[in-house]
This record gives sequence, structure tokens and C-alpha cells, in this order.
Amino acid sequence: MIVKVEILEALYSKYNKKAYIHPDPLEFLYNYEDVKDREIVGIIGASLAYGRVSQILKDVSIVLEKMEHPYEFILNLNFESLKQTFKGFVHRYTDENDLIEFLLNLKKVIEQFGSLHDAFKSGLKDEDQTVVPALSNFIKLLAPQGRKNSLLPSFNCKSPCKRLNLFLRWMVRSDEVDPDGWSDISTSKLVIPLDTHMHHISLVLGFTTRKQADMKAAIEITENFKLISPEDPVKYDFCLTRLGIRDDADMESFFESYRREDV
Repeated sequence: MIVKVEILEALYSKYNKKAYIHPDPLEFLYNYEDVKDREIVGIIGASLAYGRVSQILKDVSIVLEKMEHPYEFILNLNFESLKQTFKGFVHRYTDENDLIEFLLNLKKVIEQFGSLHDAFKSGLKDEDQTVVPALSNFIKLLAPQGRKNSLLPSFNCKSPCKRLNLFLRWMVRSDEVDPDGWSDISTSKLVIPLDTHMHHISLVLGFTTRKQADMKAAIEITENFKLISPEDPVKYDFCLTRLGIRDDADMESFFESYRREDV
């Protein structure tokens, strides 16, 4: 694999800016200065980040509009109030029952650990090369009943856990796009938030040969990005995922420039 850092850096310099965030659920995090609010907004936004982006933004807005102060809202909620507040809520495969169970479990985790940050850190060890072991533990905390919930992946992390890795990127990294809040977690442990779009890009760039967009592919892609940016392997995630999303980002032209031998 020939890595053309200058091409990736040019893309990063062009698109890794706040002006290019919309439409992306990441934009909701900028409305909250308190990290305890921001992490709740982040996990709700990331967990609902599947399907058409316009619908994602609409449905995340519906949930957040009920929470003037998300941290206080979570601590003070109960089953009866949630049933009334989110009656009839639907986002693709997520219905009001999945959302209510998810929010109740957020409350239990926060009551136990004080914050989502501390809950996640409880499963993270210094010797861990990636966040995956801590992610598995975190999922168990968020789904203690072990029931399937459309807002969470399985704790075995065989899937790429794209939405939670996206949440971690938002909370751990700090640059013009990612607002951070969990700065005591090393960016070097982050894993690329892999979906079919990013998997296609990674296949074309030669960052993976795996045909399935699973956790093994996500780790392989992340390891290849570490050859470029050892301390921040998900640095290029945002700018690469603008390809094919933005009208002014020509994916095929980018691929062609990346393939050119004289670049």
C-alpha cells in the first residue's frame, strides 16, 4: 500500500472545518458547553445516526428539544414521564420502547459512575491498544438486561460499532470539527467509525482488503491510518466522509488523484 499523505492532508485542510459539519448530528454538540450535557447529547446523536441524514437531524432534534439541560433531565426522568414525553417516537427501527430503555439505562450508568466518561473509563486499561475492550464493557453497562436494542450494537463488538466509535471520535478528539470533552483518553486508541461508505473509500485507497465492513476491517483500516498518524488514526475520518456527501466533494476525482503515480 502506497500512502499519499499529501493528498489526505489537502483534503483535511479543505474540509475539516466547522463550515462543513452540516448536515451531521455532530452539530448538536456545539450547543452544550458542559461536558456532562455534551456527552449525553453526543451519545443520543450518534446512536440515532443511521438512515437518511435529514431524518437523523429531525429525530435527534425531537429528542433533544425535550431536554433543556440533558444531564439534569436524565437524572430526573422516570418510566412514566418518558412514556408520556416520547409517546409515538419512531426513527427507522427505533421505537419509543427502545428509546425509553436506552435513556433509563443512561440514568442508571450515570447514577453509578457520575458521568458517561467515568463509566467508559472504568473499562479502559493502559495496556489496551484500542478502545474496543472498553467499548465492549461500556455496551454491557448500557444494556445490562442483554436485550437487543436498535440503539446499541452487541457487546461482542464483531460489528464495527460505527455509531459508538463516532461518539468516541467526537468526545475524545479536539480540532476544528471534533469538540472533545474526554481529553484524558488517548486519541491513539480510537477506531475508525466504519460504515459502508467509509468501507468503500478504504477499499479503493487500499487501507483494507476485507470485503465485509466488520470490526476486523475497522481495526485493519485504523492500523493503516496509524502508519500516517500514529497518535491520531481517525484524523481523516471527517474529511473523507465528506466525499460523496457534499456536492463540491468529487469522490471519483479524489480517487483518481490518489491513484496517480506522479503525485
